[in-house]
Amino acid sequence: MTESVRRDASPEQRVTEWDGDHARTQDVDGELLGVDPADLGDEDLVREMQSLHRTRLDTLRHATDSALANHLRRTAELETEYLARHPGREVDPSRLRDA
Repeated sequence: MTESVRRDASPEQRVTEWDGDHARTQDVDGELLGVDPADLGDEDLVREMQSLHRTRLDTLRHATDSALANHLRRTAELETEYLARHPGREVDPSRLRDA
């Protein structure tokens, strides 16, 4: 995987790379931020998503720009992994709108 991250980039400007299956973000030192979602079991993946969604509004309203950027990145990584694992997930008919 070819990864490019601006060394002078702020957390909001760090580039998320797509490796063909997963979104991955590096910090300015070249280290990945957080556990690779592909390495999480299904229960851990769902627990991590629940945690992020539980803290979403507080992060949006009160966190620093870099914390919000990290929250957005991590949410995207975990949700992308979930969708890759469950492409045919069951859709609740009550959640559908009339066309």
